[in-house]
Amino acid sequence: MDNLLSIITFLPLVAAIILALFLRGDDEAAQKNAKWLALIATSATFVLSLFVLTGFDSADPGFQFVEEHPWLLGLTYKMGVDGISILFVMLTTFLMPLVIAACWEVTARVKEYMVALLILETLMLGVFCALDLVLFYVFFEAGLIPMFLIIGIWGGKDRIYAAFKFFLYTFLGSVLMLVAMIAMYVDAGTTDIPFLLTHQFGTETISIAGIHIVGGLQMLLWIAFFASFAVKMPMWPVHTWLPDAHVQAPTAGSVVLAAILLKMGGYGFLRFSLPMFPVASDLAGPFVLWLSAIAIVYTSLVALAQSDMKKLIAYSSVAHMGYVTMGIFAANQQGVDGAIFQMLSHGFISGALFLCVGVIYDRMHTREIDAYGGLVNRMPAYATIFMLFTMANVGLPGTSGFIGEFLTLMGVFQVNTWVAVVATTGVILSAAYALWLYRRVVMGDLIKESLKSITDMTTREKAIFAPLIFFTIFLGVYPAPVLDVIGPSVENLVVGYQLAVAEFEPLTQLAEGGR
Repeated sequence: MDNLLSIITFLPLVAAIILALFLRGDDEAAQKNAKWLALIATSATFVLSLFVLTGFDSADPGFQFVEEHPWLLGLTYKMGVDGISILFVMLTTFLMPLVIAACWEVTARVKEYMVALLILETLMLGVFCALDLVLFYVFFEAGLIPMFLIIGIWGGKDRIYAAFKFFLYTFLGSVLMLVAMIAMYVDAGTTDIPFLLTHQFGTETISIAGIHIVGGLQMLLWIAFFASFAVKMPMWPVHTWLPDAHVQAPTAGSVVLAAILLKMGGYGFLRFSLPMFPVASDLAGPFVLWLSAIAIVYTSLVALAQSDMKKLIAYSSVAHMGYVTMGIFAANQQGVDGAIFQMLSHGFISGALFLCVGVIYDRMHTREIDAYGGLVNRMPAYATIFMLFTMANVGLPGTSGFIGEFLTLMGVFQVNTWVAVVATTGVILSAAYALWLYRRVVMGDLIKESLKSITDMTTREKAIFAPLIFFTIFLGVYPAPVLDVIGPSVENLVVGYQLAVAEFEPLTQLAEGGR
């Protein structure tokens, strides 16, 4: 099918339009119809995406399922996937039906909630499939709007503050990226991403206001893209919007934010920063590596001090994204493989952890750690599932969390031993805060009167966790299905990067002191 990617991308949007225009009323039947339509649409999108996965030739490092049509003002609508992006497409289509199923207890403005989630799925898929700069930017920025509404309308008591903080941080970071894209168009004469991957942007040192910029135009472009993607990840110290957004967002919003939206930053580094600005990436590599190592240690320590479950898991996400940026800017096969695997694994694990919080929040309407304790006595199924994902979050061997961290640290160790040593302490700290959370919420005697009538997980809730459990364990034991798909594309990226850096060896020697 020639336009399969477009069909997959826009199917949720079509469902959202049908939902918005034709579903009337706000009674219980209308709410149930809205949920079922959203669930059917997201499930159909996932089924269609399986055709892309099965038809994908993993031995080909180039773009596949490419479709190209004239768009506007001479621009081109161009879509396609390679070994790097296809798995993010699959992650998105796989998680969205689970997110919709997790919303079954929602009763406030259900139709609008489903519409926002469906539109958000289309925009997220568009980011991973776009092969044109302008098209990528439209999808990338438009995704802010439905998430802004999800936090601002269905969030907690401070939802307005959190929604605006989320919007302003991510939007302001992306303004520089827009300026950089215009500069790229002027320099290369096109917005076609496959062409730009082969285009060499200038690296001659330039002076602006008396300041010498080593790496020239390439470094300026790199900084502009870095500002946008670093906020999106988010990297320390521009991470402060994330804990507030997570705490105030509804459960579905937190799952989408942690499992998919944060991955857009890492995907951006892989799609733009490394292949398009290799010399600048090499020059800035030591800076990013140390920034990532600091982020891992600092945010892990901050997580230890939290009293809100969601905020603790949010800081954990920032720490785990630190491994991702380290692996990417190690710029070797193991590092990049590990970074991509870590992002996919984090999608399953962090999504499941936020769902775990949602399960008990639906029953007790509080996220305070001190409000719980001894849940194992009343909720054995919940305690078992929560323990599995706690162990996966720590990076226990046999879970997908271990594979990503191990590969990333192995890649970083080849580049900078001290960064790897500092980052490894994050593994110990993650065990500290994760086990501390689990002990206080689940273990011990059931003392609090309010918890003595709490019920265990329903069949629906167990069904939501089942596929997440399967992939967390399966990929932890047998990671080859992921590594085989991403391998050729990553190798192509790394070899191109290393050749470009070697060509400008005299310039990159300036960075060797930090490596």
